Amino acid sequence: MEPPFPGMDPYLEEPSLWPDVHHRLITAICDQLQILVVPRYRAVITPYVVIESLESAPNRMVVPDVGIFEQDMTDLGGGLAVAIAQAPLTLPALIEVPTEYARIEIRSMRDNSLVTVIELLSPANKRPSTNGADAYEQKRREIMQSTANLLEIDLLRGGRRSRVSSNELPAAPYFIFLSRAKNRFSVDVWPLALRQPIARVPVPLRHPDPDVPLDLGAALRDCYRRARYDVQVDYLQPPPLPELSAEEGVWLATHLRERGLRP
Repeated sequence: MEPPFPGMDPYLEEPSLWPDVHHRLITAICDQLQILVVPRYRAVITPYVVIESLESAPNRMVVPDVGIFEQDMTDLGGGLAVAIAQAPLTLPALIEVPTEYARIEIRSMRDNSLVTVIELLSPANKRPSTNGADAYEQKRREIMQSTANLLEIDLLRGGRRSRVSSNELPAAPYFIFLSRAKNRFSVDVWPLALRQPIARVPVPLRHPDPDVPLDLGAALRDCYRRARYDVQVDYLQPPPLPELSAEEGVWLATHLRERGLRP
């Protein structure tokens, strides 16, 4: 089945699904770029590990407010039976687990020098005051102080955005940011809307070689088809948090009905 959304599918942000989406998308992007950059460059997948907080179960379970348990009175030394209050809710526990992600590095074939870094942000990269976020910010500073270009792809609505400017970012669920080594004083920004296809964006190489295009939309569609996310996602349910704006929520419900995914 073809993906139901023209751009990013917000259902793919589900925490239990995102690591798989991340790995497949990184591979698809790298394969796409490798064809365009050889023979002067090579695209390399570089893995790294972050600590993720994942829910141990997808649903909560409601239980009675109070339970009365009958025991053999001899076990209690002749005392009276005691009413034991059970917890009114059983919720998924947040468990911190090491999760492997990856970035793409474009390197010169001649001397293996780093030319461009492509980051597909994970939830750990976007949480404030976490080891994952701190490690990412340190890595980001190192890149920004180097001669390498940095392309950041943010396909997660939750968490903090990269601080790329003193100006506020426009309202959009997703973004792509490009910082060119030759001009650190400005950042190219592509806001991505739910209802619009994702435009091709440039991937810089070393001067005087021209940029090569990244078709992120094609990579997403390829991943969706290969992974068969259509049988893993329940489009009858609302998308993962954070909640969409009222306007986006109305559009999403209408769009899914038009695609036959909701009654």
